[in-house]
Amino acid sequence: MKNLLLRLALVLAFACGVKAVEKPRAIKVVVVTTFESGADTGDKPGEFQYWAERETWTERIVVPGVTHPVLSNGQGVLGVVSGTTVRAANQIMALVLDPRFDFSKAYWLVNGIAGVDPADASLGSAAWARFVVDGDIAYEIDSREADKTWPYAIIPIGAKKPNEIPKNEGWEPDAMSYALNPALVARAFALTKDVALLDTPDMQAYRATYAGFPNAQRPPFVLLGDSFGSCRYWHGAALTQWANDWSKLWTKGEANFVMSNMEDQGIATAITQLTKMGKADFQRLLFLRTGSNYCTPAPKQGVVQSLQAEYAGWVPSLESAYRVGSVVVHDIVKNWDAVYAGGVKTP
Repeated sequence: MKNLLLRLALVLAFACGVKAVEKPRAIKVVVVTTFESGADTGDKPGEFQYWAERETWTERIVVPGVTHPVLSNGQGVLGVVSGTTVRAANQIMALVLDPRFDFSKAYWLVNGIAGVDPADASLGSAAWARFVVDGDIAYEIDSREADKTWPYAIIPIGAKKPNEIPKNEGWEPDAMSYALNPALVARAFALTKDVALLDTPDMQAYRATYAGFPNAQRPPFVLLGDSFGSCRYWHGAALTQWANDWSKLWTKGEANFVMSNMEDQGIATAITQLTKMGKADFQRLLFLRTGSNYCTPAPKQGVVQSLQAEYAGWVPSLESAYRVGSVVVHDIVKNWDAVYAGGVKTP
């Protein structure tokens, strides 16, 4: 009798136009860029354009809460524009909570341009992060009012001076840094360390001005280098020292700041929370940043001039992001069953 009633209920539901709930799409890889300058194709490129033009996409999907339509190749790969600053975290949350998708086993490639520390790398270089460091939570006072002995006027919450290990105030975020899966990062680096990157005469001329910074004068290369995210666009020698100090402070000396940006800390936070909800897996998260500009001026260049200079590495950094990132995306799809489905772990 119960079975008969259940069957009748289903028949009535379909007769009334109620659709059966579709099984969520299982996603293998999400390519995340943070902005696009205009159209997805055919104009001045932003972070998404080379992905849009060079991969095969079959669908444009409107996701509530995500400003830019999500692209799908119909085979488990999505292309996403997250928006910049805190918007990135909000839109990643909206994407993952859309019931049409299953991101529980998805790999995430967050890639985009960055201000690169000339002590570590050059324009167009591509850095795989081992750590993402949050640069947003701090005390800050105007540097003109600060103690003249301080190197900068940004202080950890709960500390008395810059670069001091703070006491716990009780309201700070649980994490100020995020350690990524070392086995996954190592595999991504091994796959891409010899990828040839675009170099241009403009880049060569500009990096030649960085006398005393041998890594800044190198042709672009792939490296391991950590990501420092802050919603403020900062620039200059003092704040570059802050990013370096801050990265070491919050990782007990393990991180080395290489790439500055405005989104990675938010995206790492979002994926952390989604992992706790069973909606994502933080161990499948990668950050790849490429140098469009230096985050501090050349020795004979003023800081304002440096900040306002046209990015000599704009197109090459976008090219590097695709050339390097696509190798890993294609490897995940190709070797899903053999390597990635169960998660990449240290042997």
